[in-house]
Amino acid sequence: MLSIPIETLVQDLQLEVLYEDDCKTINISTSDVNRPGLQLAGFFDYFAYERIQVIGKVEMTYLMSLAPEIRNQRLEKYFKYPIPCVIVSRGMEIPSELMEMAKTYNRPLFRTHKDTTQFINRTMNYLESVLAPQITRHGVLVDVYGVGILLMGDSGIGKSETALELVKRGHRLVADDAVEIKRVSDNRLIGEAPNLIKHFMEVRGIGIIDIRAMYGAGAIINSKSIDLVIALEIWDNSKVYDRLGLVEESIDILEVTLPKITIPVRPGRNLAIIVEVAAMNFRLKSSGYHAAQVLNQRLENMIEQGQQ
Repeated sequence: MLSIPIETLVQDLQLEVLYEDDCKTINISTSDVNRPGLQLAGFFDYFAYERIQVIGKVEMTYLMSLAPEIRNQRLEKYFKYPIPCVIVSRGMEIPSELMEMAKTYNRPLFRTHKDTTQFINRTMNYLESVLAPQITRHGVLVDVYGVGILLMGDSGIGKSETALELVKRGHRLVADDAVEIKRVSDNRLIGEAPNLIKHFMEVRGIGIIDIRAMYGAGAIINSKSIDLVIALEIWDNSKVYDRLGLVEESIDILEVTLPKITIPVRPGRNLAIIVEVAAMNFRLKSSGYHAAQVLNQRLENMIEQGQQ
């Protein structure tokens, strides 16, 4: 259950406030909406009262065709349910009975001038974004060759400097230092920067820079799906690093499993080029070509031929 301020809902969906309840918020638990045609016809079994209610032209025409006493009975029974709010589409006139029941049972009442279907689609997309599970992670998110790459690692490891070099090479920055991550579907994550630090980057020794002002609008992007995680760590001579790429790591973020690559950092390594190669290699793997497996198969074939 999520409480959305009425002021925010009105602003984001461009609604006209006809009646606002005392609590100034509405509680939403699902991105689905309900058109109460069956309820206005008197059928309340399986009524999805927890959803935002949208009254379109069909529902309003049927409602006004009812005798006044029946109309009052249906509306009273309808508004007795703890519905979050009622939105009338197409800028239609509001019947006096509808307004009276909204005030009697303290249910927010709004109006939009958009077509019903168009408004419902927009509202569902909006609610899916608002209700999506989210988390903030320390890292840098960049768009490299269309691949959303989340750079992770300890502070001072070189994430921002790597992202800055990538921007200079024509790629795009999404977020630096803090990445807000939302799960928009069962297997898809979207990352974006907090509004406060959007388009800004911290470079140690220089300070805060504005990527958009410095490199232009083409150097930034507001949000991007996260496809690959690259973890940067200080080179450890006692650790054995994968040199072939046959061992594939993964990481779980918001219950979504993402491929992960660990890149050891030491002086002389060009991290920006390595990240570019990782992005291109990821795209090749996604299209079905795995270079390490091809090489491994060649070696196995040579061994089999040598034994024969």
